[in-house]
Amino acid sequence: MHKPGKTIVLVGMMGSGKTAVGRRLAALLGLPFRDADAEIEAAAGCSVSDIFARFGEAEFRTAERKIVTRLLDEPQHVLATGGGAFLDDGVRARVKAQAISVWLKADIELLAQRVARKATRPLLKDGDPREVLEILMRERAPIYAEADITVESGAGAHDAVVKKIMAALEHCA
Repeated sequence: MHKPGKTIVLVGMMGSGKTAVGRRLAALLGLPFRDADAEIEAAAGCSVSDIFARFGEAEFRTAERKIVTRLLDEPQHVLATGGGAFLDDGVRARVKAQAISVWLKADIELLAQRVARKATRPLLKDGDPREVLEILMRERAPIYAEADITVESGAGAHDAVVKKIMAALEHCA
């Protein structure tokens, strides 16, 4: 099995499976797994929701940018980013220069089902979650589409998504 020489960065909407798929992909490749949101929480000493509530989205995005930039400078790994990280021009440029980006693309129905299981999504606290997801998807899809690889993240097993990513990585080599 070919292991790419760069960090693999998973991007996409909340609920697309970045963390679950990322853990499996990292294990298969024999690479460390890092989760940007978990790293932000560890650095801040509180949850993403708490950061949003206490300091606002702008402060969270600043912390996210710093953390993702730091993680990109670390040895090769698989990195699951938060849904908004790749939207930042600076982050996106660094990812393009230093990593292989993979957009885990999922339809609104699946995203709505998945995010309904967790009440920890700050951007979904106000308004109808499905409507918010639709708005975010319209805004973000053109930017996510800049990723090196796009893989459909369907309702099936995460292992199937990992296999699709592995096949796409073989073509990138």
